[in-house]
This record gives sequence, C-alpha cells and structure tokens, in this order.
Amino acid sequence: MLTRKRILIIIATVLITGVAVLLVLNLSVGENKVTRRIANLYAIDDPQFLLTMGVLLGPAIKGGNQAKALVNGDEIFPAMLTAIQQAKRTIAFETYIYWSGEIGQQFEAALSERARAGVKVHVLLDWVGSGKIKESYLQDMKEAGVQVYRYNPVRWYSLGKLNNRTHRKLLVVDGKIGFTGGVGIADPWNGHAQDPEHWRDTHFRIEGPAVAQMQAAFFDNWVKVTGDVLHGSDYYPPIASIGPHWAQVFTSSPGGGSESMQLMYLLSIAAARKSMEFSMAYFVPDKLAVQAFVDALKRGVKVKMIVPGKYADQELVRNASRAAWGDLLRAGAEIYEYEPTMYHCKVMIVDNLWTSVGSTNFDSRSFSVNDEANLNIYDAEFAAAQVKIFEDDLKHSRRFTLSDWENRPWRQKAAEQLSGLLSSQL
Repeated sequence: MLTRKRILIIIATVLITGVAVLLVLNLSVGENKVTRRIANLYAIDDPQFLLTMGVLLGPAIKGGNQAKALVNGDEIFPAMLTAIQQAKRTIAFETYIYWSGEIGQQFEAALSERARAGVKVHVLLDWVGSGKIKESYLQDMKEAGVQVYRYNPVRWYSLGKLNNRTHRKLLVVDGKIGFTGGVGIADPWNGHAQDPEHWRDTHFRIEGPAVAQMQAAFFDNWVKVTGDVLHGSDYYPPIASIGPHWAQVFTSSPGGGSESMQLMYLLSIAAARKSMEFSMAYFVPDKLAVQAFVDALKRGVKVKMIVPGKYADQELVRNASRAAWGDLLRAGAEIYEYEPTMYHCKVMIVDNLWTSVGSTNFDSRSFSVNDEANLNIYDAEFAAAQVKIFEDDLKHSRRFTLSDWENRPWRQKAAEQLSGLLSSQL
C-alpha cells in the first residue's frame, strides 16, 4: 500500500521529470545539419553562385525587381505606413516586436482603417515579441475587421515548442509591395538614431516578382497558425518586371529548411573574393563560421564588421560575441563597435555585388530555433549604395583591435567565457 509520503515523492518525481523534459525540448537548438567547411569552388560573380543559391535555398533568384534601402525610423515607418494607407485589396503583416507606444498606435490605426474600408488585413504577431502590446490595440484591430493572431502562444500541449518564435519582419501590400529588414514596431526604432533612446536600423522596400516570394513567406506561418489558405489574384497578382535587380526571398524554420540561413551565409563567405561588410545586431559565430571567415581572410578577402557598442540591448550576447573574436582579429578581420546608440542592422554585402538583409541574426538561435526570412539582392549598383551606408556607420564606430581583445580585464574575459557557454541559446 502506498503511503502519503510515497505518493508525494512519486508526484514530485513526475513534475521534476516533466520540467526537465520541457527544458531540454526548449533549450535544444535542433539538428545542426551543416557541420563541415563549405568548399571554395566559385566566386560571387560566377553564374554557378546564383544557380546554387536558387537550388539550395528554395525559390529562384528572379530579375525585374526594384529594391530601396530605408535608413532608420524616419524613413522606414512613413514608407510602411504610406503603403498600408494606400492598400486596395490585401495586407499581410508578420512581425516579432510590436509594442505599445506612438509607432504601435500609428500602425494599429492604419491597419484598422484599411480593414474598415474593405481591405483584407492579416496580422501575425509573435506571442513573446508582442508581449508589450496593449490588449486594447488587438481588440481595436479585431473590431475593425483585422484578422490578428499570435504565433506560438503558451498552451499546455505546445510547451515543448515555446522556444520557437517567429522572428520574421514582413509586410506585403496588395501582393505587389514588400518590406523586410530589422525594424520592430516600437518607439526605440523611431527617429534617426540621434541618441541612445533611438536605435540605428535599416529596412528594405521592394517591388517586382520577388514580392510573390515574400507573400509566400508570410503564408508559410499564416497557414500554420490559422489553417486558412490565402490565394487568388488579391494575394498573388501578375507582377511585371519593374526594375534591374535580381532578388530572392527565402525562409528558414525548425519545421523545415532550418539550415537555409546558415547555409546562405556560409556559401556567401566561401564565394567571396574581394570584400565582405557585415552589419550585425547580434553576432555570435560558431567554430564553423569563424573558420569560414578565417579561410576568406587567408584568400585576401577584406572583412569588416559593425556590431553594437556600449548601448547593446543584450549585454549577454555582446559578451558571447566578443569571446569568439580572437581568431577573427588575428586573421585580420576589422571589427567596429557602433557608439551613438543600439545598432540593430542585419545586412551582409559581399564583393560589392551580393546583399542580404532580413530578420536573421548571425547566431545559433536564428540559424536553428527561430522562423526567419531574408531578402537577397544581386546587383552591383545596389550593393555599392549599401557599402556607402556601411561606411557612413563606420564614421560613428570605434575599431576594436587585437590589442584591445588581448588586454581586456580578466573580469571581462570571465564574463565572456560564461556567456559563451550559452551561445547556442543567443
């Protein structure tokens, strides 16, 4: 016969086991499918590079697009709001961060007004990332006719997937105009990076055939959450060639193609011949990535990176990032810390020809745990314009040298080593 003490021990054991299982499920970064160096077989300007990217990442790289970089909130938010306000048929909007405040209110009002006007408005917010939004915003949108859903809310039957978030930032209007990049719908992104309270970021606006790929990226999670299939000419209208840019929008998620983002970066680094500029809000490379950079540097590729400085919003990530800089600096990489405010950009430019921007951070979480989406542009003139933006950011950044890294205080080194132990979760 079981005694009360015995029953309590059994219950406690079951609970502890359950919690342990949930922790393992949520802290796991999934299967790391890319484990060996990517061979250096061709250059960025070789047709084989585009063919490989189109085959391995999924959607083909299409011509006829027109992309434009939008720098900081003063350019980004008016462009996005104008597109929403001019929508005639559909709006598809997916974002990680959506907080209450001036910007959040402006988007709520614009989306609600279009829904009341008869536009089909679909909004997908990450449950964690939108934790600071007032419920009144959601209620007002729903009453106006906006279809609003949260991605991966806490449910007893989905606790094992709590660590999986949609980190995508996608806005598609009428199936013809798309936006993506690093910006969240929150007041820290407002302004022009004029002080520590207003962040530095870049978003991209695109028109042309690649917008259909962006719409499909939104649909990927929309159908997963709602079961609703969005199709027809309202969402996928015929799109004519509108500009000179070759472009591609692709996704990654733990449920399928989780290696796509990591593969895209590693293939790009392996194909570099001249230069690489990285603007990275969260840069925590693993050993494979570090080796890929070192190999490129040995080939004579100039590697420059801008990362957050003292105003980094995640000090743990900043420490884990620095822990991995030694081999990069010794090989000749130039690493700069942005000084005026938080640096939230996520842009890669390779050989003044290949540009990638989107929601993806250079870390294990983006490569294995989050749902991400990136826009790739293949165009020399466009890449040159992004290099100019990068160089403007360099003027506000301080170079962190190998001497700085080797002579940092022991307390800093200890903090970095401890943070590095958690790098797979950052």
